[in-house]
Amino acid sequence: MDAVNVTADAEEFTCNAYFVDGAVPTLVDAGTMPGVVDVVAELTDGLDRVVFTHQHHDHVGELDAVLDAFDAELYAYGDHPRRDHALADGDEVAIGDETAEVVYTPGHAADHVSLVAETALFSGDVVVYNDGAFDDGSFGRTDMAGQSRERLIESLRGLLDRLPESVESLYAGHGDAFHADPDGDSVRDVVERALARAERREPKYPEA
Repeated sequence: MDAVNVTADAEEFTCNAYFVDGAVPTLVDAGTMPGVVDVVAELTDGLDRVVFTHQHHDHVGELDAVLDAFDAELYAYGDHPRRDHALADGDEVAIGDETAEVVYTPGHAADHVSLVAETALFSGDVVVYNDGAFDDGSFGRTDMAGQSRERLIESLRGLLDRLPESVESLYAGHGDAFHADPDGDSVRDVVERALARAERREPKYPEA
């Protein structure tokens, strides 16, 4: 699966929003970058759906513009006034040419899900490859209201239990995408490293 980060050129704080072409053209998260509709329009004439990993502002700011421009449907775990389809743990949702399993992964956000397809993991903010705190395997922040390190740790453990060996790419909400190296790390290695770091219970962003 190839996913295009349509917010890669953003000048404001945003998540990575990923477009996946194929039988079911899909946008995973919408981001906050003005003009994201124009970027998506260069890639497809017909966006079928937007799938949320969670509803923090940096992931949803341009949602209305995207839905209005393409008449797309919204899939989300948490309530949203424009949600067309409610996601639940264990559901399957088509993304491009693959089908992804919905894995409920709270901790960073109460409504957080990860999307586990045959060859790709869309991990939102529960696990990222690099983010300024750690390289090659980091975890979502849990120091703000409504967040929980313990729940995030359990989410990472559950994600590993449901991660097939066929997954070759990690598309996270922040930082760089990761693609497995036959002679180096796998996606599982990255998630396991993030889990080990989270389990230390140390602050992710120590005060200076």
